[in-house]
Amino acid sequence: MRNAALVLGILGGVLAMLVGFFSYGYTEAIDHWGEVEGLFEQVRNVDLIRATSFFAPILAIAGGAMARARALWGGVLMLVAAALMYNGFGFNVFTMFPLGFCVLGGLLALAAGKPDEPKAHF
Repeated sequence: MRNAALVLGILGGVLAMLVGFFSYGYTEAIDHWGEVEGLFEQVRNVDLIRATSFFAPILAIAGGAMARARALWGGVLMLVAAALMYNGFGFNVFTMFPLGFCVLGGLLALAAGKPDEPKAHF
């Protein structure tokens, strides 16, 4: 389960990075060239989109990388990244796979325990 959480967290983070690049770039383009009414309009909360574009992929990749050694911390980071993505971008065709990978990876990491140790995460 830890290996699956690692892979899902890293894949979710890379996909979230792609969504973040385009989202951040969109807000910058609208600031630079202006709005085209009915076609290109600025989002309501630019700072939230930009912060989400930066922090969500980092948290997902870091959580995935931690999943083997520190499953509890890695799982929490992946779930925080998923919550941040959902809050910032919502659920749509571009975010469904990064969200799904981060949530599933986070849940698998939280459920993972070492079979040879009495405590699951410590």
